[in-house]
Amino acid sequence: MQLELRQHVRHNFAFNVLDGMFFGAALGFASSVTIVPLFVDTLTDSTALIGMIASFHVIGWQLPQLLTAHHVARLRRYKPLVLWMTLNERVPFFGLALVAWLATTLHREVALALTFLLFGWHSLGGGFTATAWQAMIGKLIPVERRGTFYGMQGAAGSLFSSIAVVLAGYLVLSLPYPANFAACFLLAGIFMAISLYFLAQTREPESTIAAAIQPGNRNFAGHLTRILRDDSNLRRFLIARALSQFGVMAFAFYTIYGVRRFDLDAGTAGMMAGVLTLAQMAANPIIGWIGDHWGHRRVFALGAAFATVSAVIVLIAPSLNWLYLAFALAGATSAIFWTSMMALTAEFGAEEDRPYYIGLVNTLVAPAAVIAPVIGGVLADRFGFEATFLLAAVCGVVAVLVVLVTMRDPRRVEQTLPAPVHASTGLD
Repeated sequence: MQLELRQHVRHNFAFNVLDGMFFGAALGFASSVTIVPLFVDTLTDSTALIGMIASFHVIGWQLPQLLTAHHVARLRRYKPLVLWMTLNERVPFFGLALVAWLATTLHREVALALTFLLFGWHSLGGGFTATAWQAMIGKLIPVERRGTFYGMQGAAGSLFSSIAVVLAGYLVLSLPYPANFAACFLLAGIFMAISLYFLAQTREPESTIAAAIQPGNRNFAGHLTRILRDDSNLRRFLIARALSQFGVMAFAFYTIYGVRRFDLDAGTAGMMAGVLTLAQMAANPIIGWIGDHWGHRRVFALGAAFATVSAVIVLIAPSLNWLYLAFALAGATSAIFWTSMMALTAEFGAEEDRPYYIGLVNTLVAPAAVIAPVIGGVLADRFGFEATFLLAAVCGVVAVLVVLVTMRDPRRVEQTLPAPVHASTGLD
């Protein structure tokens, strides 16, 4: 199988980068930061409901991953499941286009409920696809090229997403309501379909091994418990991941802090957002290549350090211009925490246990990803933004220490794998 995998590396690398490129374009036309919140704003006056949209992706992507790990680990080919499950994150955009087109006909409450239902379906669809997709990429792309792959895919997706966001903004301004939003969501669905075509071209040979653990919730829970108990390196990685979520929580408050402290105007805010996007786009392939050659553990520590420096810069900034550097570092950090984090996670455990590791890492870190911005907001309201930035910087420093001092590079050490649980144990 390994020889066959090596023969298809270039093909799979190219077609999966193309998948990410058009997937990014689709997300640009239906951006959870701009387009979808703007559409929801036409249906409700609730700021809380509008703000929930941005958190859907985090919750939808991370929380469900452990739920599918047990099934994914028993597969010899991941591609069929990936293709079926990913329909759940692509089809909803056609539904959103229809809801937008009928927005003036439907009652606002009905249109709002359908919008949340469809966007939630899309977000959860991504989470239920994620474990199988990451396991497939981990199988198809060699460990020494995995970071480069994620970096190239991330850069291509960011580039096309940026172009799509600009085009979507033009459509929203130039077309009458609700045809403007319907056009954006329809284009998102079309680009999702193009992305799916390239994903379907993936060549995946059948594995010769699969997880030995038998069906049964108690077997599943026991296996996860053994992984967490026996793999101390994974536990340290989880701690560092959780700390890093608090390290980056400051990013969400940079713009509003600039407005209140330095009278940041909308035009300058747009330029700073552009700096963040450009930094993320440029850093993705560079970070991927560096991680493949230098080790993704070290790059993870570098990302936590970047987050710390970014928060400190905002904390001590004497003028607005300092925020450009903070936004650039935030963009580089985001690239690292996507590219190297995905590659590093896939280095834990043997192939047959990889889905369990992927599910554990993403699902167990999800609460920190959700809670960190809330804590940051509460601190800002009660003690000022400086308290939020200070906590972010401290958590970033601690994350660096955990990674560099206590955690070992999973690529260079032999993992202690938990023994599989068989049906004969009687735990079903």
